[in-house]
Amino acid sequence: MSDGSKILAELNDRSREVFRRVVESYLDSGEPVGSRTLTRSMSEKVSAATIRNVMQDLEYLGLLDSPHVSAGRVPTQLGLRMFVDGLMEVSTVSAADRERLDATLGTNEADTAALFDRVGSALSGITRGASLVLAPKHEAPVRHIEFVQLGPDRALVVLVFADGHVENRVFRPPLGQTPSSMREASNFLNALAEGKTLSELRSHIGREIVARRQELDILARELVESGGVLWENEGGPYERLIVRGRANLINAAEAEELNRIRELFDDLERKRDIADFLELAETGEGVRIFIGSENKLFSLSGSSLVVSPYMNADRKIIGAVGVIGPTRLNYGRIVPIVDYTAQLVGRLLSDRRKG
Repeated sequence: MSDGSKILAELNDRSREVFRRVVESYLDSGEPVGSRTLTRSMSEKVSAATIRNVMQDLEYLGLLDSPHVSAGRVPTQLGLRMFVDGLMEVSTVSAADRERLDATLGTNEADTAALFDRVGSALSGITRGASLVLAPKHEAPVRHIEFVQLGPDRALVVLVFADGHVENRVFRPPLGQTPSSMREASNFLNALAEGKTLSELRSHIGREIVARRQELDILARELVESGGVLWENEGGPYERLIVRGRANLINAAEAEELNRIRELFDDLERKRDIADFLELAETGEGVRIFIGSENKLFSLSGSSLVVSPYMNADRKIIGAVGVIGPTRLNYGRIVPIVDYTAQLVGRLLSDRRKG
């Protein structure tokens, strides 16, 4: 039993109700909660003085805090954790929210990147937080690779997989590329890629370039070498982590929180190794909640993360969806929404694989 659970078990009914109502009121309004406010909502008739004494005891236990000179109280991080683990009432996903999420999956297009983008946008819109979607690493064999020049310093690589999945990635090619060098690089890779996944292809590229050095034009060789890094997402512009709804956090932030929100965005922009994000969800099925400094990925910003893994048809965790925001999240509403979204995405990806 955790320290929080022990404290919760030792509280009497009145203390437990005062604590629950303080947290629920704070999560709803963001304002410190005073004893007079609670006298109007308590199930038994008690005086403001009695409630003040209970709140002082809860503060002594580390569950509540008094911000500045306010007479009201707010929950501490320990208090929020204890509420989430032992007292929170989880609602069901409303019909309107369910319909909005279902609508994002209503097309049969092959481009799953567009699907994840729509899911992320819907999730951030519904929860009024920022959404995170960790797309699965694509492991189907490659059917076709093509380079397209978009300008002197921009090119597109189109990856078509055997399961019909398509990815379009814009990247910066080595200088001096021509249509013919791009065609040559595509032909070289297509001959090499047959039946291989991207991971397998990458392990063969270096060897093949050395073995067939004379066959490749210098420009084409440079393009193949630069492309190898891009396909594995090592620092390239294509990210498996899709973030939507940043503006929601800025709009909801108090003036003193803006610096923390900026730190959070910096964390997200710098996070190239997103395996850490998946590890947050990999320790077990279902939704996990990380409050403030418990969240090792974004601890600098003191934000909360509600995250759930999604699985493929083999029940293997392949990605995750989540919502990030201030610690004053409506956890009871957001938890079932994140859970529903994760199950929806997993089911869709499994159905596509069967098809």
